[in-house]
Amino acid sequence: MTRAFPTPRLRLALAAYTVLWTLSLPVLLLYLWRRARKDADYGRHLGERFGRYSDPIRDTVWIHAVSIGELRSAIPLIRALLDRGERVVVTQFTPAGRRETARVFASEIAAGRLRSVWVPFEYGWTFRRFFHAFRPKYGLVMEIEIWPRMIMAARAAGIPLFMCNAQYPSKSYTRDTTSTPMRAELMRGFSGALVKSALQRDRFASVGVEDIVVTGELRFAQPIPEDQVAAGLAARARFAPHRRVITIASAVAGEDGLYLDTIREIRARYEADGLPAPLFVYVPRAPERFDEVSDMLDAAGFSVLRRSQAFDGGLAPLGDPAAPDILLGDSLGEMTFYLAMADTVVVGGGFTPKGSHNITEALALQKPAIVGPEIWTIEYPAEEAIAAGVCRRVTPEHLASELTPDVPEPAPEAIRAFLDAHAGAVEKTLAAIPRLIEGAHDTPASLEPKVSSGG
Repeated sequence: MTRAFPTPRLRLALAAYTVLWTLSLPVLLLYLWRRARKDADYGRHLGERFGRYSDPIRDTVWIHAVSIGELRSAIPLIRALLDRGERVVVTQFTPAGRRETARVFASEIAAGRLRSVWVPFEYGWTFRRFFHAFRPKYGLVMEIEIWPRMIMAARAAGIPLFMCNAQYPSKSYTRDTTSTPMRAELMRGFSGALVKSALQRDRFASVGVEDIVVTGELRFAQPIPEDQVAAGLAARARFAPHRRVITIASAVAGEDGLYLDTIREIRARYEADGLPAPLFVYVPRAPERFDEVSDMLDAAGFSVLRRSQAFDGGLAPLGDPAAPDILLGDSLGEMTFYLAMADTVVVGGGFTPKGSHNITEALALQKPAIVGPEIWTIEYPAEEAIAAGVCRRVTPEHLASELTPDVPEPAPEAIRAFLDAHAGAVEKTLAAIPRLIEGAHDTPASLEPKVSSGG
């Protein structure tokens, strides 16, 4: 039986939420101004955040990809939608995601087939302006993003809004079903969900989300930039022709000490065995940490080569630099380059409570992955990859021992078999959307009054 939505309790919470957003607007504008001092893009196109657009396109499919990670998971789906003749509007909050959209879809943007804009501030009137400008047929919110006014405004305007490539991390699920039930209640405002696994389906269903389809992981369908693969292989041949390469990908604050100790221990172990020490490729997650990590590695006594200083725009070495102990990946959008060099990939984040970053890029390049104990952020596909033997979950004290030369790596055939077993997410998603839209149109609209599409 369909539960009433929204409940009186949720109505009251939404009213308080709107008041809070209204009172907080000066603080939010100050935040954007301060961020714009470091990244000017935060301060550009400010009118879009209030629902004002200079050149909108109409009758679109709306994709909400809040930042660069969500955008990358959406790329293969967006490509498939464009191939079907759809026009697409992508809403985002961070400049990194917007810049990546502009880079990947430059020709489609120039042709007027795709627009990338800031997501409106969380007010009903800003979303009404957005809907009026772009006339979306339906919306897909990538991963799990709960924006109350976005959800309610879409319902009020009769625009089906679905979670896409969605997962419900265990920590979030526990919190929402115990201490923060309002967030789980808000999820019932979506018209349905396209989720990564059966476990995720069961979690969403348990909090009242209806019309759920298991479609798998879209990240497995991401296109692989072959130019970066070629450049990575060339860099490996140049700097580590007879050395193992270990890439530490998406290292986050709080993990650096562990990685430094691990690098020292591994180098000592290889040297004791009479083997050339591995080349470590160290890629911080956040660009604001590039200089800090570089200083830290220098202070630790390692010879460090920075990508920004050692390679040109085409990822060819500048001059004839000596082979370093560590190559520092101080660039964005080039993770494939760093992963292509590797024999083994240590994926960051999982050695902190915030949780691991995704392993799909490494596996897509047929590189075995190692993650820390905190994988609640990537339960799918991490649990399945661990069961298949293509990913290893280790505690901090055992990281170095897992990287010693006597630990065997999974065969490339095992990783290929895993990838084959988890392919097809784009096709499954496209096949599910029409049925979900039909179901959404058959569902009673929000109890909130209908609103006009004007500004």
